[in-house]
Amino acid sequence: MGLKFEAFFILISKGGGLKEAYCRPCETVGRGWPTRNDKMIIFSAVKLKNLFKKERDYPWQKPNNCPRCNSWRLWGHGFAQAIFDGFIRPLLLKLYRCPDCGCVIRLRPKGYFKGFQASIETIRSSIACKAATNRWIAGVDRTRQCHWFRFLCQRIKVYLTDTWREGIVAGFDYLLQLGQIPVSRAI
Repeated sequence: MGLKFEAFFILISKGGGLKEAYCRPCETVGRGWPTRNDKMIIFSAVKLKNLFKKERDYPWQKPNNCPRCNSWRLWGHGFAQAIFDGFIRPLLLKLYRCPDCGCVIRLRPKGYFKGFQASIETIRSSIACKAATNRWIAGVDRTRQCHWFRFLCQRIKVYLTDTWREGIVAGFDYLLQLGQIPVSRAI
């Protein structure tokens, strides 16, 4: 695959008006761009207690390259707040920005689904408890657990057909192996 560098100009909003700006495209031609939800989140090993204590001084592991265009030039782009169970205030997650393609990358702790404040382990144990005893686990809001259970049942019906007889916990594990968020609302 040959590299192709063609410069082009785009219009950007600047101070209430439009301004023409130089844009350098990705190095690879014909490469499919990820969607908004695809590779913009990178999961990394993070100790949440240390992150809570150190806040902005937490030693984040910088990604080697941009997941969109594979550029090695990444700049720090500040922090974004995210709420996690067990903490009294939002935690600061590190952001990076690729100057070549404009992609903003958010680092997120492993063991958590994107968009969820409870850990995967907590969600799975809630599903398993409900399936085995018909009760919810203590310490987690009942309404959230109901949402997880309902949307998991919905995804099992959609993705694993009506003939799925392995059980709801096995459905959770199987959807997780497929790379999906088993309790997501999006179908």
